[in-house]
Amino acid sequence: MSDLVPPAPGHTLTVDQLNEHRGALNTAMGITLTEASPQRCVAGMPVEGNTQPYGILHGGASVVLAETLGSTGAALHAATLGKIAVGLEISASHHRAARSGIVTGTATSVSLGGTVATYEVVITDEQDRRLCTSRVTCILRDAPPGD
Repeated sequence: MSDLVPPAPGHTLTVDQLNEHRGALNTAMGITLTEASPQRCVAGMPVEGNTQPYGILHGGASVVLAETLGSTGAALHAATLGKIAVGLEISASHHRAARSGIVTGTATSVSLGGTVATYEVVITDEQDRRLCTSRVTCILRDAPPGD
């Protein structure tokens, strides 16, 4: 999972608990979850501090946000099955630039299976314009012994 502490198999975590243990990368980028379930995860991220040399939101920052959301949803789904989620694939299409404000990513489940979870992630600006569309796929595996 992308820096967020995954729930133990069979357990769930609240949004506050997920944010409290979001990890160094998500903290540095200012990613904050506002909604988290296996079906839908939402988070905001500031453009400031996440730009490339032209002063626009870095495409890699959008990918980090998408990975965080898809992996969080997949981990929450996996926990209901007594499994863990591991990233398998991510793709992203960048549609327009953002220079300021907060962007919002919304991950919606496409498929929640017993071995694979796939999400579509849409990242929008404060005017609700689509900046990026991403697809995140995670494989669901048995938890290591002792977890």
